[in-house]
Amino acid sequence: MKFLCFSILLLGAAVVLPAAQRYQGRGLVLKVDERERSVTISEESIPGFMDAMVMSYRAGEGQDLHGLKSGDMVEFTLTIENTMTSISSIRVIAWDSVEREPLEARSLAILQSTLDGTNNLSRGPAIGQRIPDFTLTDQTTKRVSMSSFSGKVVAITFVYTRCPLPDYCLRLSNNFGRLQKRFSERMGSDLVLLSITFDPAHDTPEVLARYGEIWKADPRGWHLLTGSVNQVKRVSTELGSNFWPDEGTFTHSLHTLVIDRQGKLVANIEGNRFTAEELGDLIQTLF
Repeated sequence: MKFLCFSILLLGAAVVLPAAQRYQGRGLVLKVDERERSVTISEESIPGFMDAMVMSYRAGEGQDLHGLKSGDMVEFTLTIENTMTSISSIRVIAWDSVEREPLEARSLAILQSTLDGTNNLSRGPAIGQRIPDFTLTDQTTKRVSMSSFSGKVVAITFVYTRCPLPDYCLRLSNNFGRLQKRFSERMGSDLVLLSITFDPAHDTPEVLARYGEIWKADPRGWHLLTGSVNQVKRVSTELGSNFWPDEGTFTHSLHTLVIDRQGKLVANIEGNRFTAEELGDLIQTLF
């Protein structure tokens, strides 16, 4: 028995635990649980380690989760040590540090609020707040109200059909096109997509209908919306999106809003650095 115990001790002494493995990750936050100290992320692929997928991670020692929310694009360090996996060094990606037009739109908004004497730059509804009701006209000339989508998940973005930059309106429309394909069986019944134009003077229902053909937008679930200039400006302001005419084009911020079945804001994703897959994973959590 003594010899056996001694052998086990020798065997244990010979075991060398592997060093901690660390990887740099990036993705879209789907859920934060501060009480359980966990974060669920739609994670982009890590070359040589894992494909893109949805993962739930434990926050590492000393990692503060306060202020982190659904819809945040983040970079982080993934650590695998022994049988434990955790993330740390979570950093929210500052969307306007790299986006020229959104940065200009925010600067113009601050300037305008200063000139108006308000000094109050609206960022739209807060997470958990109900989205204000509005009514606009879609590509089939049908009047569409936000309140009519009660009980459905709604995603909203802002575009204009003459946008010349592939990384801006075209990317946001492509995201919605891929959502329509991914959730084809839920479109109209469980999920509604709303694309609101910044350029109502040009983007009439007829123009939006032609634009919708490019993306195969089914008006039963994907509404391309327009209205009067005042109507569009009011809706955009209420939802925290800013835009200004600029020599035939528009300087504008980039926002994609996700609303739950109760009409409450779940996420306001700023910028264009997220993927259609990440946006779809966020919407999937609401079904």
